[in-house]
Amino acid sequence: MTELTDEKFSDEDKPPVTTHPMAVGQVGLDDGYAYTKVALPDGRLLAVPSRARMGSASVTWIRDEEQKIFEYETGGSVYSVGAVDGEPTQFDEYPGSALNRVIVQHALQQAGLSGRSVHVVTGLPVSAFYRNDGQQRRRAIQAKREGLKLAVEPVVARKASQRAAQQGLLKVSIAFHEVIPEALAAWYDYVIVMTDDDGVTLDADRVNAPIAIVDIGGRTTDYVVVQDQGIVHGSSGSLNRGMLNVKIRVANRIQEQFDINELGEQSISRAVDTHRLRLHGKDHDVSAMVAEAKRELVERLYTETRRKLGLGVELDRVLFVGGGSAALAADIANWFPNQTIADHAAFANARGMLKYLQFVCDAPVREG
Repeated sequence: MTELTDEKFSDEDKPPVTTHPMAVGQVGLDDGYAYTKVALPDGRLLAVPSRARMGSASVTWIRDEEQKIFEYETGGSVYSVGAVDGEPTQFDEYPGSALNRVIVQHALQQAGLSGRSVHVVTGLPVSAFYRNDGQQRRRAIQAKREGLKLAVEPVVARKASQRAAQQGLLKVSIAFHEVIPEALAAWYDYVIVMTDDDGVTLDADRVNAPIAIVDIGGRTTDYVVVQDQGIVHGSSGSLNRGMLNVKIRVANRIQEQFDINELGEQSISRAVDTHRLRLHGKDHDVSAMVAEAKRELVERLYTETRRKLGLGVELDRVLFVGGGSAALAADIANWFPNQTIADHAAFANARGMLKYLQFVCDAPVREG
């Protein structure tokens, strides 16, 4: 078991002091394999697909306001982000990759933070953050922490800085970056409660109650069991299955049934979302394929959840979070009698990351 404490940061780890506090933004940033979610102090929540590829888009927009693909440069290479057929994100090095950096930059731009310096908290899957014995994977954590600080420049800003400034397309700089386990971020969201007088407190009942967080994401499903403010590692960990496996399975079935060698990633995503596939100007019903892929995922998740948590009889609550929990709500509805799906479940981690940044990194909250 790993004990949770109000960790004291060294001077090097603390957010830097600024004499212009309004110039620095605070961001909870859940940079997942399928979607990148942003939580801001004013309550705004934003999600963009984690979709990008190397190379210029080679698209000229007839009207600037209709632009759907954006270009960014990092490490001497240009990437296209947005309405493109994205490169796969399901690889172990993604959290520290250039692909991740440009998608994060795009999400921060979409959040209206152009030209700002920001402090962020992000996450890693539980098994990427902790070893089986509970020790932190410090090298992986540091690689992500430093990787996201590397410069990413909107290409338009490099070509025409004056026009970029007018359009609000100046780079967002990450001045401070902390990394925490992803599902544990949802625990912080659960126990740090905003009060009616715009204050904040730790909910004492929630802090002390044994709880399991099940975070169904894009590539991974994370499990964290917290008891007596400690992480129970025997019941925690990650399963490399998530909603992106539904897309992969549907893509394979489409190629098989329609005898297609390749189909764009965006077309597959639309087919999964709408249950319809458009080929040669005609719509085809693929709802049976989507249902089959979801059923296979749910069966695998159910088996792993029972292996990790058993029947959950000693847990006060089993809290489901993540975009997959919302998408599969009907399929996972009766797994535990004491389960619940978090409000706006896809943003639970991002909200918890923001709270961790505001009230753990900067100032400990008081117990209520």
